[in-house]
Amino acid sequence: MSRSAESESPASPITADDLDRALRLAGDVLRGADSELWGNKAGSLEWDCWETVEHLSDDLFAYAVQLGPRTPPQDGEVPFALESRRPGGPEKTVHADRAAGPAGLLQVLEASGALLVAMVRTTPPQVRAYHVFGVSDPEGFAAMGIVETLVHTHDLAQGLGLVWSPPADLCSRALARLFPHAPEHTDPWSTLLWATGRAELSGRPRLTTWRWDGTPRA
Repeated sequence: MSRSAESESPASPITADDLDRALRLAGDVLRGADSELWGNKAGSLEWDCWETVEHLSDDLFAYAVQLGPRTPPQDGEVPFALESRRPGGPEKTVHADRAAGPAGLLQVLEASGALLVAMVRTTPPQVRAYHVFGVSDPEGFAAMGIVETLVHTHDLAQGLGLVWSPPADLCSRALARLFPHAPEHTDPWSTLLWATGRAELSGRPRLTTWRWDGTPRA
């Protein structure tokens, strides 16, 4: 299905409800994982599945708090301390208590996602905050949260032996918001995987470097 074939315009605004939907769908899939598989490598990442959920949780938390100050920073991130708990592991603020097991890990993900949903829902649209890929607005941070959730759940599904195929409309609208120069007449999910360096696309080689454009749209 092409992006142009979607019943809802790809240019329609991303909302807190869209982000909440992506998080709920991802959580439903991840809760079906075998508890013995969380130490497996997550797809093409260098992290295991447990670390990847922590990384995703940390991204969602970081986007939420970036919008939080009365005057959000325009030139850097809110300075929470980052820590990697093994050489080569992801640096992050959010760490789940291993003793709580996979159920606790997914609760950390749900809570971090809920923070971003709430911040997107309550932050005035004219607010701007820093991101390394461009100063953005609440809609942009919602779109970032959706992309992080969709593609990292893809990584996790590979490591955990799960099936993950997110809704085409979410993929289409996230592409329109963050990857405006991506191909428009290709399958939205395949295109999002290509745009984030995870797959080839219709003769286009897999990207070795990529970035989105989070700057506000007119």
